[in-house]
Amino acid sequence: MTDTEKSHRDFYVTRDLFLEWRSPRYGALNPTVMNNHVWEWLIETGISAYQATEEMGGPSPCEAGPTWCFNRYGQSSTRMPDGSEIYIGGEHEDFYDPDFYIYNDVVVKEVSGNIFIYGYSKDCFPPTDFHSATLVGKNIVVIGNLGYDDQRLQHTKRVFVLNTETFEISQRDTSGDFPGWIHGHSALLDPHGDLIKISGGKIDRGEDRTLIENIDDWQLDLSSWAWRRLTQRKWSRWEINRADKQQNHLWEIRQALWSLEVNWLDDYQKSIEMLRDELGCEPDVKIVKDIYRPDVQHESVPEVEEEYETHRIIVDGVIVRYVEDRHGVQMAVEGQLPKDIIKKLVEDVRNKLSILENSVCDVEEFA
Repeated sequence: MTDTEKSHRDFYVTRDLFLEWRSPRYGALNPTVMNNHVWEWLIETGISAYQATEEMGGPSPCEAGPTWCFNRYGQSSTRMPDGSEIYIGGEHEDFYDPDFYIYNDVVVKEVSGNIFIYGYSKDCFPPTDFHSATLVGKNIVVIGNLGYDDQRLQHTKRVFVLNTETFEISQRDTSGDFPGWIHGHSALLDPHGDLIKISGGKIDRGEDRTLIENIDDWQLDLSSWAWRRLTQRKWSRWEINRADKQQNHLWEIRQALWSLEVNWLDDYQKSIEMLRDELGCEPDVKIVKDIYRPDVQHESVPEVEEEYETHRIIVDGVIVRYVEDRHGVQMAVEGQLPKDIIKKLVEDVRNKLSILENSVCDVEEFA
């Protein structure tokens, strides 16, 4: 029997115990030991909150709130020299799901199979996801966070440090030129163990503004807790989105095109009917094949499978990269091109997206 096939009975979880521990909660001490059979069952099996609720016969998270879960995105995992794993935070599901929750806990899984669960107050350690966790001696340095919308502080320079012997979390207020409210980045410790280099990821720019890609490299000095900017790339960057701020339908349009190309005509027709209702007209889905093929001399670049919704072309030796999501299309010119060429590239995407969406689209240039 695999761990995922084990039921709550294998972990001595009764209905009453499940009701007592089904909900996430904050700790009181730094740290607060929060071991219980319910959470240990969910950690060992890795089942979703929905599966746990089904197995235990409710209650529904719509009435009782989210169910505690270890099946998470944006959770860091750090392997220790003794083979144990230390997991920090993470989120379960997306914001629209009743089981959505961002955690601020620490879970230790020892090689022996022992599990330790530590909780913290949200003032001590706020809900944290899509951070980096860098092992430095006996400490894990936690940098960055996506977090809840209303808890993002663009100007904060906080860094958290987890002591892996006491599991106390402390906060470091840093100085210098820092990347902002960053998440989804990579962190690399230098060979001497006193500098952490940050690259990649996305930065939150504040309320009602979309996330922007971090294109520069940053360095945190662990002796002074001072940030230093390592690069200042002079890339031209733009975002094209619907003027009404509604989400676009690029994913649905691509799905419809795929159904058409593999001759799944029933699925194609269903997609087209849905798009017609959403857009007010029937889109020419074939346009999406050429959305990043501008009327400018260019060379296509093969897509990288791991880079979701990312497309590239080369114009006059310069990479032009398009990243699309529900909010819009971000275009980055990774080098120097004449202004008139850049304008053509931007307008080409705007015109095609406007046709596909049957909507006026705006263009914003990022500083």
